[in-house]
Amino acid sequence: MARRKPPTVHGLVVVDKPAGMTSHDVVAQLRKSLKEKRVGHAGTLDPDATGVLVVGVGNATRLMRFMSGMDKEYVAQIVFGSETDTLDSAGAVTQTYAMSPPDLVETQRIIDAQFIGDILQIPPMVSALRVDGKRLHQLAREGIEVDRAPRPVHVHEFNVSATADPMVLQATVRCGSGTYIRSLGADLGTALGGGAHIRALQRTSVGPFGLSDACSLDQPVLQNVLTAVREMEQVTLDADGIDNVLYGRPLPSWDGTGPWAILNEAGELIAVYEKWKNDLAKPTVVFGGR
Repeated sequence: MARRKPPTVHGLVVVDKPAGMTSHDVVAQLRKSLKEKRVGHAGTLDPDATGVLVVGVGNATRLMRFMSGMDKEYVAQIVFGSETDTLDSAGAVTQTYAMSPPDLVETQRIIDAQFIGDILQIPPMVSALRVDGKRLHQLAREGIEVDRAPRPVHVHEFNVSATADPMVLQATVRCGSGTYIRSLGADLGTALGGGAHIRALQRTSVGPFGLSDACSLDQPVLQNVLTAVREMEQVTLDADGIDNVLYGRPLPSWDGTGPWAILNEAGELIAVYEKWKNDLAKPTVVFGGR
């Protein structure tokens, strides 16, 4: 069996994903344009959604798990008075309600009381969550609906403002990983005594990466691998320390809670260490090199 060719292109691409493409489509296009097979993204975006998609290339794919857990920010429009089978405007309308236009002050009061902090969400059937090895959106396409257990998520901020349409509110959400914006919109409609769905969903940031950092998919900008760990605490080790890292040895943990990006004296990323036990940290990603 032939050995897999090691990656030769490494870095981070922060894409402003256009509507009409899946996150996998973005990865496939970057593989062609960058001529590198090892490409992966952090945090799926719906096909109709736009905005920030963080993509790792080459060795940076090994850092994507640290990106996936970062907080995210979104903007979307919530359309009151109708529900769809996908909880957004791409789906078929399943029910309509004779709702009065939502009062902005009262709506924000309900949001603050019910949708801020630690809450439970039922994942939508069109999500990428796996049940018995199959993604929910695959089951939905087959006309199958399964029971989904509520999942805990955290919403830091959820604010609404008026639009030109009295039945539509603009929403801005900052939330933890795993939060479904379409579910927030649908659940808010229910809380107001009717129903709702979302449209025009845009992710405006993933952790420290915002739209101002993003490039177009047609003109991808490959950033240094170090960009992927710029929010981590960074530790520079001498040659002896780097040897310990390359042998995978646990080391006394440094200040803070980690993870720690380990650099050599040339400023190159060698590894990522995380808290282990007692006062020790262990390597969970090692790139090699001195």
